[in-house]
Amino acid sequence: MIIQMLAMPFHWMLPGYNWWALVTTTVIMAISAAPYWKSAWSAFKKHNANMNTLVAIGTAVAYFYSIFAMFTGRAVYFESAAFVTIFVLLGDAMEEKMHHSASDALSKLLSMQAKEAEVKRGEAFIKLPLDQVQVGDLIRVKPGEKIPVDGQVVSGSTNVDESMVTGESLPVTKKVGDNVVGTTINTNGTILLRATKVGKDTMLAQIVEMVRKAQTSHAPIQNLTDQISHIFVPAVLIIAILTFVIWYVFLGSTPVEAMLFAVSVVVIACPCALGLATPTALMVGTSRSAKMGVLIKNGEVLQEVSRLDTIVFDKTGTITVGKPEVTDVIGDQRTILTLAASLEQNSEHPLASAILQKAKEVGSKLEDISNFSAIEGKGITGSLAGQAVRVGSQKLFESGEISPYLLQKAHKLQAEAKTVIFVGLAGQALGLIAIQDQPKATAKQAIFSLKNRGFRTVMLTGDNQQVAQAIADEVGIDQVIAELLPNQKAEQLQQLQHDGHKLAFVGDGINDAPALSTADVGIAMGSGTDVAIEAGGIVLIQNDLLGVVKAIDLAKKTFNRIKLNLFWALIYNTIGIPIAAGLFIKFGLQLSPEFAGLAMAFSSVSVVTSSLLLNKTKIVS
Repeated sequence: MIIQMLAMPFHWMLPGYNWWALVTTTVIMAISAAPYWKSAWSAFKKHNANMNTLVAIGTAVAYFYSIFAMFTGRAVYFESAAFVTIFVLLGDAMEEKMHHSASDALSKLLSMQAKEAEVKRGEAFIKLPLDQVQVGDLIRVKPGEKIPVDGQVVSGSTNVDESMVTGESLPVTKKVGDNVVGTTINTNGTILLRATKVGKDTMLAQIVEMVRKAQTSHAPIQNLTDQISHIFVPAVLIIAILTFVIWYVFLGSTPVEAMLFAVSVVVIACPCALGLATPTALMVGTSRSAKMGVLIKNGEVLQEVSRLDTIVFDKTGTITVGKPEVTDVIGDQRTILTLAASLEQNSEHPLASAILQKAKEVGSKLEDISNFSAIEGKGITGSLAGQAVRVGSQKLFESGEISPYLLQKAHKLQAEAKTVIFVGLAGQALGLIAIQDQPKATAKQAIFSLKNRGFRTVMLTGDNQQVAQAIADEVGIDQVIAELLPNQKAEQLQQLQHDGHKLAFVGDGINDAPALSTADVGIAMGSGTDVAIEAGGIVLIQNDLLGVVKAIDLAKKTFNRIKLNLFWALIYNTIGIPIAAGLFIKFGLQLSPEFAGLAMAFSSVSVVTSSLLLNKTKIVS
């Protein structure tokens, strides 16, 4: 094939060139062009036409005409068939290379995993292959070593380089109780961790699998591409036939000249670049996003992000840190904390841990509670020595059961963005507990960045309106909808959608899963529950609200790149077809079939290069 390419300009000097060209071109057609012919034939049997139809027809016409010409003493055009095939293969090779570079980058992360772990067996630590490590094993990790599996620190403290998972360059401090991710690097301290996830269940393995699924997903805009292709291919064949007829019948050209114009039209019009526009950008965009700690689950999410005008946030664990602390106890501290903690020990509410921790600090002795019951959106009740105990919001108490003094204190504390929990015994509120959950350090900056990008921000919470408003004012959120039951969050989102808003919901808890599914785009914080992460269309590996800004920017840039690719793919055809048909021949512009093939291949290369440039774009929060 290479010899034929080099010899083409001098074929008139080569004895027996026609026979030599026939043999080499036949080999090229039989081996290199065969897949295109098979694909075209398969489509034809289904009464359809695809991109390969144009390649097959263009090369077939040039090849079989040259055989006819060879035996009738006319000029042959074997090189046109050969060169078109070569340039189509060049475009395919570029696409394949891009596929590998996009997917292998993540697969290499898996190969970077530690091959063994120092696991405690009996009283000693022994090194075991990674596939022998089990959930619950105690693992020792020394400075400079890779953390072998996902786990929780049970002893020691250190700084961990998580850049390969989150994209953040600064090491993260890890102490007892913190979670660590496999394949990240322990930089300066020896830690003992308990394995929580191993093998295919580790975060890194799930990231790779999630990105692979995203790369093979179908973005809605691809439907437009498919529709264009289905109409475009038959239209091109009609244009090619008309080109032949006009040049041969009306303009007096020879059949050979008319055929070359027609073949050039067929070849230049091959919409290979159109087929590459969406998948190449999707592959590169999702791979880069994953390296920056943002997992985009499918192509549909990209298109939905481009339409958003409102970002809705959950409060606890999303806007706030999610680690509430008791700040005030009004009433007899020991009695109030004992009653509240005794009841809360049966609760899974985030505020329960704060009350239990405070009770432990003051040395309260927990009592056995009977008839425990949780009342959604209000609080919890139970019985202690035959007397009714209640712990919850003001809604849990009847009018007159809370003294004016406690109500006054409650309003004052709520104005300070503190959640107030009333504690009652035998039909009367004895006191209250104030709990505060601080906003995340980056919450204000993230909200500011989103508003700068033109988004409206809303916060949904089950907390008191006064408390929620104080937090919203602190971080700059536009609208607060408070005192909601868990199921009412999804209802509020539906109402916002009914009002014409396209919205994303950001949350992390199990109660957020319905809202994440209801929103046009669900963004789940990576530190949240598995249910919430599964419901989200975008998952943030880091528990950082700036990740929301990063996720939206990455998704928008990827989708905009898809649209740019479609433009480049179509502009080649728009400009190339008239030139190939000979409309500008009087100006010296003409495309022979081989140069039409080169231009067609170059359009595919341009689209692939455009997609790869996504790796160079900067994301500024």
